[in-house]
Amino acid sequence: MATGNESIVPEQELHDFVVRCMEAVGTNTEHADVLADLIVAADTRGHYSHGLNRLDMYVNSIKTKTTSDGQGKNPQIVKQTVATALVEGNNILGPAVGKFAIDLAIQKAKEAGIGFVTVKGSNHFGIAGWYGMRAMEQGLIGMAFTNTSPLLVPTRAKKVTLGTNPICLAAPAKDGDDFVLDMATTSVALGKIELQERKGESMPNGWAIDKTGKETNDPSAYAGLLPLGGSEESSGYKGYGLAMMVEVLCGILSGANFGPNIRTWKDFEKVANLGQCFIAINPEAFADGFSERMSDLMDYCRQLDPVEPGVPVMVAGDPERNHVDLCKRLGGIPYHQNQISFANEMAKRLNVKPMEIKQ
Repeated sequence: MATGNESIVPEQELHDFVVRCMEAVGTNTEHADVLADLIVAADTRGHYSHGLNRLDMYVNSIKTKTTSDGQGKNPQIVKQTVATALVEGNNILGPAVGKFAIDLAIQKAKEAGIGFVTVKGSNHFGIAGWYGMRAMEQGLIGMAFTNTSPLLVPTRAKKVTLGTNPICLAAPAKDGDDFVLDMATTSVALGKIELQERKGESMPNGWAIDKTGKETNDPSAYAGLLPLGGSEESSGYKGYGLAMMVEVLCGILSGANFGPNIRTWKDFEKVANLGQCFIAINPEAFADGFSERMSDLMDYCRQLDPVEPGVPVMVAGDPERNHVDLCKRLGGIPYHQNQISFANEMAKRLNVKPMEIKQ
C-alpha cells in the first residue's frame, strides 16, 4: 500500500486533470488527450520524472506560445519512400508529433519490413518507451530517440553541450512478456534531480556536477549532467558517445536543431525545433521464432542466481511492470504529497478542478 507520505490518484483522474489543464491554456483537445495518455503511462510505469512532474512545462510552453496550441495544425510528411519518411512537427506538442511518427513507422514496417521516420520541428515528447511500446504491441520491434536541450557535459569538458538524448528499444516476447529498454544517455534524467530537490533529498554520486565542474550531491547546486558512466575514469565517455549517436539520428539526420544549437532547458522565449527518430521493425521479415528466442534469453537472465537472496535479476522493463502491477493493486498511482500539492497549486492557477485523491 501507499506510505503515509503518499496519496493515490486513479489513472482516469490523472488523465482528465491533464486534459483540463492543457485545454485551459487553449491546447487542441486531441493533442491534449495524447499528452494525457503519455503522462499516465509514464507515472504508471514509475517514470515520475516524465509524468505529472512535467505538466507545468507543457502548460507554460503553450501559454508562452513557444509551442503551438495545435489548433488547426498537425504533423506533415515532408518526403517519404516505402520504408522512410521525414516529418515536420509544426511545433505542436511533442507527444502528438511522436504518436504520428511512430504510427507512420509502424505502417511502413508492416508493408516493407522496416519503417524509419525522422522528425524536425518537435518538442519534448515524454518517455521514449511509450513510442517503442506502440510498435511492440503490434508484434514489432519499436525504437525511439530524441535530442533535448543541452544538459550533458561531455567528457573532459565543463559546458553543457548535448541533451539527455534517450534511447528506447521495445521487443515482444511470448505470452505478453516483453523487453522495454528506455534510458537516458546521461547518468540520470534531469527530472529525477528535480524530484530529489522537490522532495528535499540529496542525489547519489555520479549524477551531476556543480558550476566548478566537480561532482555534487546537492540538487540545488546542479550545473550539468554527467554522461552515462559518470566520470572518464568510470567510462563516462561511452555515455557521451551514445548521446552523440542519438544526435546523429535525430538532429543531424532530420535537419532539426542539434546539440548546442538547441534552446536552453525551459527557455520559453525560443522555439525548440527538436529532432526525433522512430524505427519499427517487423521480426517476421527475419528468422522465424523471434518472440520465443526473446523469451528464452530474458528467462535465462531472470533465473540467474542473485547476489542477494530475494533480490532477483531483472531485465529491462521488469521494474516498470512491477510498478504497473502496484498501481493496479492500489487502484491508482501513488504520489508523494509534495507532488500532489504542486498539482493543486497548478489547478488553482489555471482555475480548473483539481485531481480527486483516492486516499
